[in-house]
Amino acid sequence: MTAVSEYSKLTGNSPKQILLERKQIEARIAELGAEITRDYQDKKPVLIGVLNGCFIFIADLVRRMQLDMEIDFVKLSSYGNEQESSGKIKIHKDINTNIHGRHVLVVEDIVDTGLSVGFLHEKLSVLEPASLKFVTLLKKDKAKINFKIDYIGFEIPDRFVVGYGLDHGQLLRNLPDIYTMDRK
Repeated sequence: MTAVSEYSKLTGNSPKQILLERKQIEARIAELGAEITRDYQDKKPVLIGVLNGCFIFIADLVRRMQLDMEIDFVKLSSYGNEQESSGKIKIHKDINTNIHGRHVLVVEDIVDTGLSVGFLHEKLSVLEPASLKFVTLLKKDKAKINFKIDYIGFEIPDRFVVGYGLDHGQLLRNLPDIYTMDRK
């Protein structure tokens, strides 16, 4: 049984249509990796992945970056098993790396409302990194943030999406494409 059919059986809902195909995603990640490599050529950045959703994206991205780097992770939540953010950010795992004076790139799967990246921008800025930039695979047009997202894979409409690391209730992360889903 496939992930989609198992999910449909469990929830009565299923992904509706492909928003981004695997080949589009791979091509854009190659471009992002080349751009970041150029921008950080003489630096050794610290990449901070935001779990769980970023794990596929960050793995593919770092394979496209031709430079030395460190990687750490932070785990936040604001969704639980819902399709809408609760508006409250919880830290489940904090970073272990000292980022003072370091060049930091935060890697997100999606900037949806902007709450998580806003929270991380504020939290990490006080640790005085040499630079703090953000890279995201997806950015929704409704996101409200008061700083620049430096590297954006795709701008997308306000639709709930799954696949390529993005989930609904911890399911469907393993889909190779990104699908839209109807909101319940």
